[in-house]
Amino acid sequence: EWAREFPVNELVKRNVIDKPRTAAERVSMLLSFFGVASVESWELEYAKAHFAYRHSPSFKSNKYALAAWLRLGELKAERIECKTYDVTTFKKALRLIRGLTAEESDEALLETERLCAQSGVAFTIVKQLPKTPLSGASRWLTPQKALIQLSGRHLSDDQIWFSFFHEAAHIILHGKKLIFVDEENGKRTNEDVQADRWASDFLVPCSDWTRFVEEGGFSANKIQYFAQDQRIAPGIVVGRLQHEKRIPWNHLNSLKVNLEWKDAVDD
Repeated sequence: EWAREFPVNELVKRNVIDKPRTAAERVSMLLSFFGVASVESWELEYAKAHFAYRHSPSFKSNKYALAAWLRLGELKAERIECKTYDVTTFKKALRLIRGLTAEESDEALLETERLCAQSGVAFTIVKQLPKTPLSGASRWLTPQKALIQLSGRHLSDDQIWFSFFHEAAHIILHGKKLIFVDEENGKRTNEDVQADRWASDFLVPCSDWTRFVEEGGFSANKIQYFAQDQRIAPGIVVGRLQHEKRIPWNHLNSLKVNLEWKDAVDD
């Protein structure tokens, strides 16, 4: 019964586990995937992790699919060699990554992974599993190594980069014993609101943004000029204007860059 709760077919499709021939084999493969000896051990580990979660009270993700998605991120992070985490180095890396948002997506994401690893943070994009409407998650794997894991649910540059800086804010601002799972369209926790504000202000300083929106007249040319002046991708500006309801959701989307999975840091 426990094993039937997991998206096994999807894990098989991703070559994470072999196709089980029996129910017992399915249980054995899942236990090996999670690195635990028994279902009871998995339940204890999940209970500890669940206690550390910070997410909306109206959380929609299936707990088994979520656990599998988080585990996929852990396994990828194990293959990323990171230096010991240093907050000063990480903040310097984030300033460089901010400029990468205006570069070609495949090179920018690979360089982001490298800069994060040098700061003690593993960065990975793991395609969402069924029943996991998530944008990303952040947590500490050890006291010296953090993980930023994005779902790539929407592969437009504004979504990817804002989600990345939102998760980076959790790493910088919030405790090492917490696990932040950020679900789309859910109610925001206090930590989420703080991370949103930090990411917004980091991408565009508050005074610059206030001056820009007060001027109005959000044409494609004006947005491109502002983005160039800020040295960020114009799609980020469009996404924020849409989020703040200053322009319609279907307006100026041509300024966004849609990524493909070959560009993402994915298997």
